[in-house]
Amino acid sequence: MTKDVIALTPTMPDVRTLLAGLYAGGPDLRVRTAADGAVVQLCAPDGSTLVSIEAPILIHTPGEPARLLGATVPATPVWWTEARATTAVPEAGQLAGSFAGRLATVLNGTTWPPEAATTDVIPLTTDTTATPANAHPAIDVLTDTTAVVLQDRPVIPMTSWLSDALRTAITSDRALHIVTPNTARLTLPTRNALGGHPHRWVVQDPHDGYYDGLSGAVLHWQNGTFAPTRTASGTTPVAQAFTNTTDTGDRLLILALRTRHPADEQLILGRALETTWRHLTGTPPAGWSTAEPVNLPWSPRQLTDLARRRAPQPTSLIAIGHPDRPALATIRIARTPAGVEEDITLSLGYGEYEPPPLEAIPSLAEALTTTNHGLTSMLTSLRHATRDLTIPPHITPPPTPIALTLGPDTVHDIGTHHAQHPPLNLTPTQLGPASRPALHYPLGDGTTDQTWTTLKHLTRHLRTGA
Repeated sequence: MTKDVIALTPTMPDVRTLLAGLYAGGPDLRVRTAADGAVVQLCAPDGSTLVSIEAPILIHTPGEPARLLGATVPATPVWWTEARATTAVPEAGQLAGSFAGRLATVLNGTTWPPEAATTDVIPLTTDTTATPANAHPAIDVLTDTTAVVLQDRPVIPMTSWLSDALRTAITSDRALHIVTPNTARLTLPTRNALGGHPHRWVVQDPHDGYYDGLSGAVLHWQNGTFAPTRTASGTTPVAQAFTNTTDTGDRLLILALRTRHPADEQLILGRALETTWRHLTGTPPAGWSTAEPVNLPWSPRQLTDLARRRAPQPTSLIAIGHPDRPALATIRIARTPAGVEEDITLSLGYGEYEPPPLEAIPSLAEALTTTNHGLTSMLTSLRHATRDLTIPPHITPPPTPIALTLGPDTVHDIGTHHAQHPPLNLTPTQLGPASRPALHYPLGDGTTDQTWTTLKHLTRHLRTGA
């Protein structure tokens, strides 16, 4: 049975309903709070944590439960109450199912996965004295070097649980290893969070045992961590399952934007992203949040307020689009000596017979550089990948550059004449006033890898600017 069980209800679980759910283990179990009251834990009599329940969140974003759960779920708005059971106690998964089932029954909701739901009282028969009393609710195995999280969802989102597990691993100088079946996929925020050593996506495979879902390296458990397997010659084999791919014709249009703004009280962040989203889809983002599921209606002012409260610490956010056009952005906002900077990556999914709107990129570049969006640069690229924006545990080709756009301040810093005359068969389009122009460099249409060479020569030229 799954360790994660989610109750989806049309109304918010009140205290009485939550208590009814917490009674799933009978009167002998204890209840305590964690994370400043944001998490309620169902515990054994000796204090060992059995089930951790996150505070209910209201999901306004259309299609968000279906995006992450991959099943028929209620329409939004819906209350999402997530319970996570420890793997150290066999009854814990059943307790989580009984908790969620009771909430769904009382509030006329549903559970995910449906088969986990019950309203039975689950007696605790396992000896829990060897179970850590204050274990992290999302970490299943903790060694001196590695925090291991087991996940069996079809889609692995960057939930607040997982984000906190990553933070715990980093602050304790450990790697985070997420272990999943070979049928699981990652969301883009989760993939970005695991974007470098020592963190790993560990995929269970019936043939090779385990392999890295992002690199394909065959892995084995050694000295308290998942490490690459070495052959007699010292090389690491690549799992066969990692190379088994089929080109569906799906593609992602990826835009990597950087903006810089003066740090003043009138600043509203997120406008460059909203302009880009409207230009390419006809609508603004549907919602935003600090984690998945994305639960808040899109509001540049509210995300600005959050970033201002967190400053000088950086803020990482997620924005999501409407279900009819898969689109997701990750945003990092940081206070720097130069001002307030946004680092944004927007990905939009297109099917085999949905041509990405490449013809709209030049006019988008003009809109971003000739209005007060603070754009410093934008790299546009095209990638063969799944339309739904998830990452399967298979090899995927790198993106192919389409265009590079430089904002007026960047062009000025490089030197306008130098930036306008790269030593290539490449003529940039001037945007804005001639006295302080922005420049847009078209690189290709995504059909050839040669554009990587062109981009490499261009960036080398720009770095040696006057």
